[in-house]
Amino acid sequence: MGKWVLREACSQNKSWQELGFPKVSMAVNLSSKQFYDQSLKDQINSILQETGLEPQYLELEITESMTMDVQVALTTLNSFRNMGLKIAMDDFGTGYSSLSYLKEFPIHHLKIDQSFVKDISVNPTNAAIVNTIIALARNLKLVVIAEGVENDDDLKILQEFDCDTVQGYLFSRPVEASEVPEIFDRFSCNRIANT
Repeated sequence: MGKWVLREACSQNKSWQELGFPKVSMAVNLSSKQFYDQSLKDQINSILQETGLEPQYLELEITESMTMDVQVALTTLNSFRNMGLKIAMDDFGTGYSSLSYLKEFPIHHLKIDQSFVKDISVNPTNAAIVNTIIALARNLKLVVIAEGVENDDDLKILQEFDCDTVQGYLFSRPVEASEVPEIFDRFSCNRIANT
């Protein structure tokens, strides 16, 4: 199933690129079983060759719990980086990774778990945690993504904290692949209107 998801994601992304839409990364969550599968690197190489997608447009999302075996995680993550793939630490703050190892992992994005983001405009404890994670990520030269943004008040706080990227139902519910071209068009029009 995991291999099928990777292939479909790469194929779909390449299809959108061939239609002339902006080249963006497609993020795919890895399971622990996939992450520790020694053939994963070869599977990904094969899928990229088969679909024609350049590696920088595939982002692999892992969770903190997957990095508990630090040496294996480092080896695997470094092999992904050497392939040109992007790596995101998903649901950050809910696992048990040591901050001393976080600086060693070759990741590009740190995704703050929605359990911290939810209601940060009315929950000062969550706001403090989110602000601290953003500051930590900035110091580690990581792009921060806040998950689960559902209202304008929370978005405003994240903007004040200088969060790089946000995602959540405030912007869109999950959509079918067939709806994505319309979204590309909408954002393209907004960008032109704002220049």
